Amino acid sequence: MHNRIDLPYTRYLAPDGRLTGELPAWADDFNLLTRLYRQMVLTRLFDQKAVALQRTGRIGTYAPTLGQEAIGVAIGALMRAEDVLVPYYRDTAVQVMRGVKMEEILLYWGGDERGSAYSDPAVAEDFPICVPIATQALHACGVASALKIRGEHRVTVTTCGDGATSKGDFLEALNVAGAWQLPVVFVVNNNQWAISVPRRIQCGAPTLAQKAIGAGFPGEQVDGNDVLAVYDRVQVALERARQGKGPALIECISYRLGDHTTADDATRYRNADEVKQAWQEEPIKRLQGFLVAQGVWDEGREQKLVAECQALVQQAVDNFEAAGRQPVESVLDYVYAQWPAALADQREMLLERVALKEPVPDEARRTRPAAALQGGPSHE
Repeated sequence: MHNRIDLPYTRYLAPDGRLTGELPAWADDFNLLTRLYRQMVLTRLFDQKAVALQRTGRIGTYAPTLGQEAIGVAIGALMRAEDVLVPYYRDTAVQVMRGVKMEEILLYWGGDERGSAYSDPAVAEDFPICVPIATQALHACGVASALKIRGEHRVTVTTCGDGATSKGDFLEALNVAGAWQLPVVFVVNNNQWAISVPRRIQCGAPTLAQKAIGAGFPGEQVDGNDVLAVYDRVQVALERARQGKGPALIECISYRLGDHTTADDATRYRNADEVKQAWQEEPIKRLQGFLVAQGVWDEGREQKLVAECQALVQQAVDNFEAAGRQPVESVLDYVYAQWPAALADQREMLLERVALKEPVPDEARRTRPAAALQGGPSHE
């Protein structure tokens, strides 16, 4: 049975950084390219530190972005402040570029509710990290529906991994996005592995991008290790959506060089030779090779950049560790938009038990007013 659908595939840089064809006009801006490179390096160094913090018990389970930095950095560089990001759990790069602080990301993975209360007003409308698989795709369509109804020239961007494209939530989101011609861009990070399940047995379709075709809008593939290719195609998709021309799906072909999360051990199901080959195609060395060949990067600049990024990461860690303990009632306060009166007694019981075991400073308790316990808003 023939089920092949020919879709566009974009790549500008070979794994060693050599050009594979003519670059788009915007790519002669080396200030932009070095900014992209800087953010990729910062993302990787933060990632390494986050894994180390988890291994030493200072945060909980963490989802690494190793080898997938180009995707988030390209998205983060292109989204406008008024756009809305609806992320999944491997979106450190784009979140940081949008204005989420690295210490807030550490708080989140440390189980602290303050990690989702972004302090920068620029990201006030961005959604928090979504761990349930593919549900964020439907949330993004809800946001995009509101933007379209209001007649606003804004775009919703939502991301997911390859495994999420097999979920009903994802397919339903594609359907409504196409039927209503919503201003939403779906970016799929096809890193080849949905935890321990390889891409080849997740789905019978030759590509994940072609799932958009059945929903009535364009789908395409890009080399997710080539930040220039991702930037170019995301730029086109965002502008298309902004002009009211509907959604798009971009499948970024990458590779998850690390474990699925720090609770995973990928050596139990992946071939070492496969991983070794993937390291030859990773995005940071690829862009670095191109910049060096163009004469705009060298070892001195590299060492200076690494030192600057390491200092930023360490400052974020210091801020995270200085945040102190979150109020114990925060495990309840953000479960409901309005606190159910029927649970008021349970909340008080929790506070009483904690107080008996360990005195909680008055300024940390932040006990809600009676109105909130009787069903009023629990938080703004």
